[in-house]
Amino acid sequence: MKKKILIIEDDTIVRENTAEILQLANYEVITAENGKVGIEKANFFNPDLIICDILMPVLDGYGVLQIIVRNSELQKTPFIFMTAKTSHEDVRKGMDLGASDYITKPFEESELLSAIASRLKRKEIFDNDKKDNSSIIKKVNIEDIEKAFRQKEEYIYKMGASIYCEGNNSNHIFYIIIGEVKTYKNNEEGKELITNIFKDKQFFGFTSFIKSKPYNESAVAIKKTKLLKITKQELLSLVNKNPQMAINFLDLLTKDLENVKNQLIHLAYDSVRKKTADTLLQLHSQNGNDETIEISRTNFANLIGIAKETLIRTLTDFKEEKIIKTSRNSIKIINFQKLSSIK
Repeated sequence: MKKKILIIEDDTIVRENTAEILQLANYEVITAENGKVGIEKANFFNPDLIICDILMPVLDGYGVLQIIVRNSELQKTPFIFMTAKTSHEDVRKGMDLGASDYITKPFEESELLSAIASRLKRKEIFDNDKKDNSSIIKKVNIEDIEKAFRQKEEYIYKMGASIYCEGNNSNHIFYIIIGEVKTYKNNEEGKELITNIFKDKQFFGFTSFIKSKPYNESAVAIKKTKLLKITKQELLSLVNKNPQMAINFLDLLTKDLENVKNQLIHLAYDSVRKKTADTLLQLHSQNGNDETIEISRTNFANLIGIAKETLIRTLTDFKEEKIIKTSRNSIKIINFQKLSSIK
């Protein structure tokens, strides 16, 4: 089935030319000559994506977006501004209101089609994830798993100590009693990409339950950490005695894979502001919903997959917008609603 795209543009030539490009790209196209008509057609046709000019009569693009995001049927619809307004303030205003992307006129056909394909793909992935997650009826019970291993020897790692390296045989799975651990990979140029950050009462180091396959990432203690090392044989013995434990560990593995998948989606499709906002919310959730998140700027940048300087500029913007407060190695979220609405 063809994807439906609504174009809201008051300039007849731009509107018709854009519609022709999209029709040739096999999209079903609906057009509107101003914001008011655009809202009416959005409600009637329920498009898969909306492209909207900013400066228009009757109702401008900002007004259109504000109405769209209040509509429960349309608020998740990708929304791309297409306009000649190019100042940093204009871009920020559009993104703050909930725009998915921003294309300046005049634009290349390839730029427009790439932006549309990217936003539609991202929506498709998240829609599929939502359907899949709706079938999950049991939650992981960490306390039950923890009880089975309370008599094991505890290992202490100082801040910066290596727990395992990529390529080592994966003989153990680890459980953090207290502390913080990051897992990461280095690319060919030596740049670090953090794949996950684990804290108290979390397992990590899953590679295979049965075979001794090499770890596909490295792990290091971010701060002083106390953990348990659980052999695969011990884990298999527990699972054999208690099938429910097997379900719990499968849920843990699924969540790990889900985190990696979401991280790849963010790297591929999201703006720097969206990546930063979502990662802050994720860290907040992992931190027991504590408003203050302790993380170095270097680790934060490596977790998102952006340059440290870019992260600092983005955090400065968030601070100026009164979304967060910052100190040397911590970030405090002060406006969750605004942070959650960033796109």
